[in-house]
Amino acid sequence: MTKEELITKHKQYIFKCVTTYYKDPLVIDHAKNQYIWDLDGRQYLDFLGGIVTISVGHSNDKVTAKIKAQIDRLQHCSTLFITEALVALAEKLAQIAPGKLEKCYFTNSGTEANEVAVLTARMATGNYDIVTLRHGYSGHSQLAKSMTGMHTWRKGGVIPYGITSAPGPYCYRCPYGLTYPSCDLHCAKDVENVIQTSTSGQVAGMLCETIQGLGGVVVPPPDYFKIVANIVRNYGGLFIADEVQTGFGRTGKKWFGIEHWEVEPDFMTCAKGLANGVPVGATITRPEIADAYKGLMISTFGGNPVTCAAAKATIDLIEEERLLDNAEEMGTRFRHGLEVLRERYPVVGDVRGMGLMQGMELVKDRTTKEPATDLANQILERTRANGLIVGKGGLFGNVVRMSPPLNVGKADVDQALAALDQSFAEVTA
Repeated sequence: MTKEELITKHKQYIFKCVTTYYKDPLVIDHAKNQYIWDLDGRQYLDFLGGIVTISVGHSNDKVTAKIKAQIDRLQHCSTLFITEALVALAEKLAQIAPGKLEKCYFTNSGTEANEVAVLTARMATGNYDIVTLRHGYSGHSQLAKSMTGMHTWRKGGVIPYGITSAPGPYCYRCPYGLTYPSCDLHCAKDVENVIQTSTSGQVAGMLCETIQGLGGVVVPPPDYFKIVANIVRNYGGLFIADEVQTGFGRTGKKWFGIEHWEVEPDFMTCAKGLANGVPVGATITRPEIADAYKGLMISTFGGNPVTCAAAKATIDLIEEERLLDNAEEMGTRFRHGLEVLRERYPVVGDVRGMGLMQGMELVKDRTTKEPATDLANQILERTRANGLIVGKGGLFGNVVRMSPPLNVGKADVDQALAALDQSFAEVTA
């Protein structure tokens, strides 16, 4: 089919809510390593990475070889049967997970992984209330939508029973009007007040993205999670670290984002970068918590041997090629370049992120911090024209999001920075 035919049929047969970027939608034909090509044969440097999902490059030869071998050996069986691929992945995750997190439950997505964590926390504690954060994103199921802290992703009659959202650690737009560090981490300490006034006083747990991705790459200040986790546990709950976007080296140096804050969570939820684009989700917790799950459970596709093989191959490659270190090194180089752009263009109000998960918040005025949503849309259009793919996020859609593969090099980072520089110059001229 032609590009025009594909766009027309997409409108005809796909839900309208499934949004696409750009006025003229991009139709992707193929991808390899850090590049994607559209149907017209034009090449783009991919600095969105399938929304924080492509860990080791598109169609990585070493990963796809393991996928093909597994398909030839065994493509599917449900959790009623045991496979080597499932056990090998579970063992590997237990080895790299922090603390005593050892038992896994495999699903198909981050949404499901979060559902499993919440349900298990409720069973293990005997409590029902769950605390989440404003500006957070947890997925697209009924429960996950109710845990999401942005109205744009909560449509459809969400029933948030037992879900309470606390103000988040969004320093650039502090909900209390304070400034770090003189704020004395009021946002973290206020979680106790939220529990005391907006829950039953006993909670099953608190679920937090260690860096809020769709919310605009919101990075909490140091010690935030230490305070929050301690408060939650004092009220009978378990601390759930949502590592769907931050896991598997994305933040640089560490396997998981929460490790930067030296907190051992009671659960971690994972997906996205775990299998380099193959659909998989995982919930990891301590044995005694996992064993508290009541009733029987099967999953038709969770723990599928092909997805497990893809995930194990991805983790092995990250380890073999020392991509945790590369993500830190290239992330530092990229962040420095983004800070230079911030100094050059007043519309860049804030730059934030860790490793190869970075964001630029665009504003009309740095004093008022009025969101520049239209400008963000223009930047996406111009970066595309200049051969670079980035994303956007934030409550106001004014944060440019970037999350390239972990094995990008200096030339890729410099090319991306040059394209961003050119795009800002064109839009703000």
